[in-house]
Parts: sequence; C-alpha cells; structure tokens
Amino acid sequence: MFGTFMVFNEFINPDSEVKTLKKNNALLKEKFDKLLIDYKQLDERITTISNQSHDLRLKANLEPLQTDQNLYGIGGSIFEPIKTSSVSKIDNYLEDVDAFVNKISLKVKLEKNNYEEIEKTLKENETMYDALPAIRPCSGTQANDFGMRFHPILKIMRMHNGIDFITDIGTKVYCSGGGTVDFVGWRSGYGLTLEIDHGYGYRTIYAHLDGINVKQGQKVKRGDLIAISGNSGKLSTGPHLHYEVRHNGIALDPRNFIYDDVNIFEVVKK
Repeated sequence: MFGTFMVFNEFINPDSEVKTLKKNNALLKEKFDKLLIDYKQLDERITTISNQSHDLRLKANLEPLQTDQNLYGIGGSIFEPIKTSSVSKIDNYLEDVDAFVNKISLKVKLEKNNYEEIEKTLKENETMYDALPAIRPCSGTQANDFGMRFHPILKIMRMHNGIDFITDIGTKVYCSGGGTVDFVGWRSGYGLTLEIDHGYGYRTIYAHLDGINVKQGQKVKRGDLIAISGNSGKLSTGPHLHYEVRHNGIALDPRNFIYDDVNIFEVVKK
C-alpha cells in the first residue's frame, strides 16, 4: 500500500521534490542576502575603526599606516539580491563574495595588529614620560646661562653645559624624572655630584651639593628628595645648584625640560 501511495503521489505531484528544493533554495537565498548585509555593516564598522586608529597613531607619535587600496576594490553589486539562476553567473557571484569576505578578514587582522602596536607604544610612552626630566630640581633664582660664557674664576670663555639655581646652602634638591642613580661622589670642577640615568639616552647631573640622600644603583622617581644644595667644588662662585640635562652624552639646555606652569611642590614627594 505504501509503495502504491508513492507511485500515485509521483504521478499526481511530479514536481513535489522540485518545489521542496525551490522552497529550500529560497530560504537559503534569504539567509545569504542577510549574511551579506551583515558583512557590509561589519566592513563599514571596520572602516570607522580604521579612521579612529589613524588619530590614535598620531597621538601615540606613530607614523600613519599606508592604506592598501586593494582592500577597497569590491563594488556594491554583491550586496544586491541574487536575481539570476545561471550556474556560471552564480559561481562568479560567489567568487566575488568570497574575495570580499577574505578582504574583510585581512582588514580585521591588520586593525588588530595596528591596535596592538598603538597599545604597546602608549605604554612605552607612559614609561618614557615618567622618566624624562620635566621639573625644576629646586627652588631659587634660575640663571639662564646655558652656553658659552665668560667664566668668573678662570677668566676665559668656556662652555657652560647647564644652568644654575641660585639658592641657599641646604635647599632641598628633587629628582626631575624617574631613573637610576648612576654616580655619587666628587668630580673635578663640580664638587659633590649626583648623576641619574633616566634611560632613553637621558641623564641629569646635580653638582656643587652639600649632601646626597640616595645611593648609587637606587631607583628614584620624579619628585623624590635626592640631595641638598651647597657650595662644594673649587670652581663654585657661591651657594647654588648646577643642573645639567644630557642626551646620548650631548648637553642640552635644561630650560627646555622645565615646565614653567608646574609648581615643583605640586610634584615632590612629601
């Protein structure tokens, strides 16, 4: 009886299997069209993120990425509903869709790597900013005497590699940036001297001191009390702090590393 039913069913409804396939194909086509719309929206969001990362790279002091134009070559035709039933045309259409999906995947990978680089650089920048000399090391009158000058004792023109803070003996001297105490002791012409290695090629020198509060090898942070100003050294003309900033051994004008709008007592560790 079942066999007889199947025979009669095929005889009465010869297209029933075809109708079922068409119905299933219509459902698949609907899902496929929706999937393409989702991919299009994803691509638009990635483009927005890419534009935002461009600004972030500039803020992180990174070079802007060169845009690969090959990632933006897919036209809008693949987002239109499928209207053809030609097998060859559908194959070409699917190839375009596959290429588009691959490009989105590549864009996602590139942006992931981009943001990882930005995150790493921002962390490195934060560490560097904590290390850079950025405040005046003590209170007192700042003498703008960096460069060639007539030495008051030697009576000759001589390079003055730092600036002097005219202040009383016993004035507290603070670390201008984070680093490691690299030298503590006496230097010819400098008297009792303290040197701090800040990394990234930067070094600060504090000279003519009366006392030092840190030891060689000790880690220090910006605002730490490190010394007491004095008048040590045969070439000191009076109580003051001689302060230098060097980068890779080259003396730089310390005034360029002092934020005048920041009060030293806003930063120092009490």
